[in-house]
Amino acid sequence: MDTIFALSSGAAPAGIGVIRISGPQAFAAVEYLAGTLPPPRTARLRALRGDDGALLDRALVLAFPAPATATGEDLAEFHCHGGRAVIAAVLGALGAVPGLRPAGAGEFTRRALANGRIDLAEASGLADLLSAETERQRVAALAAAEGIVSQRVRGWLDRLAMLSALTEAQLDFADEDDVGGSGHGLSAIREGTAALAADLRMVLDSPPVERLRDGVHVTLAGPPNSGKSTLINLLSQRELAIVSPIAGTTRDRIEATVTRAGLVYVLTDTAGLTASDDPIERIGVDRAQASIARADIVLWLGDTMPPRDGAIWVRARADEPGRIALAGAHIDVSQNDDASIEMLWRTVADRAERLVPQGDAIAFRESERQACQGALDQLTGRHDDLLIIGEQLRLAMRSLGSILGIDATETMLDALFGRFCIGK
Repeated sequence: MDTIFALSSGAAPAGIGVIRISGPQAFAAVEYLAGTLPPPRTARLRALRGDDGALLDRALVLAFPAPATATGEDLAEFHCHGGRAVIAAVLGALGAVPGLRPAGAGEFTRRALANGRIDLAEASGLADLLSAETERQRVAALAAAEGIVSQRVRGWLDRLAMLSALTEAQLDFADEDDVGGSGHGLSAIREGTAALAADLRMVLDSPPVERLRDGVHVTLAGPPNSGKSTLINLLSQRELAIVSPIAGTTRDRIEATVTRAGLVYVLTDTAGLTASDDPIERIGVDRAQASIARADIVLWLGDTMPPRDGAIWVRARADEPGRIALAGAHIDVSQNDDASIEMLWRTVADRAERLVPQGDAIAFRESERQACQGALDQLTGRHDDLLIIGEQLRLAMRSLGSILGIDATETMLDALFGRFCIGK
């Protein structure tokens, strides 16, 4: 296997630039540039020199012998000064070492997976951790990267293995007293699969971890001039939409992303719902209706009943003289009353919390949930034939094993590690 290298710290300029080398020629590369190899896992100051003997930098050098390394291979690091020219010079010198090449995106982590240092669920969590933008995303991603999801899945696999062993025992030795009668064994297998199926249903009944990244979609809807554009400006605290008394000012959807209490909201202002012969305005109305249908939460600003069950009915411009009263549960808001906007936000947040993973729950990615569903489909079929039951248990194990990277395809791995930076 090739030996790879890359800058693994943040982009230059920085206080320190960490250059990582992994592979069979890692230690030879250190000796090529630094002269001598430091003791394992001990930092030593070394002068780094190029082919011509010219000084490139004075850096801390560390060596980590395989297999107890981040990648499972021999691994070395240069902790250089973080200037662009220094890093470029050291990377250039490494490129001249025979057997070394620059790393691709996510290649260090991919080698860790290939060498059994991490599994696919942990690698996926690490990918999410690198792209986390909110505290709740960080917490969920860190839990996956630290193996919480993997531990749960390995527990399920252990239970399936025991059920498979019991099934095999029934097939081969059901007539022996220490195995038990076939009826008793079949009952135990069914109890075990039912308990595991219940655990899988709990996962599938919980929101996927992607909801923390994609956000909760909140659509503001209502007739023309109902106050939607004013409200999205107030909710986002930005001047996003043009506010005008002229009907039809908003003809297309306007989106704003807002983060509150670590939760992402995607707010969408829509065109006023009205009958119109104007083809452009008609397109806007169609898009507004589509946005209402797809939204997680709808804020309805009309004076008639909301068009969708569960919508939050908002009585905008509540302080306006002569404003009509609404018959039904609603929230009064006014652009001159900050408390009313905060009350609306609290109502939205209460709804949103039901749609995202909770802090103490183990959150599964959508692809992992699909694997759980595949396993559940196998476990819910009721059969008396032990051969069929054994095959169903095998297929359930295969489906859950895919969460950990067992039988992972190259295409799937390419898609995952393409999300990583070069030095990770």
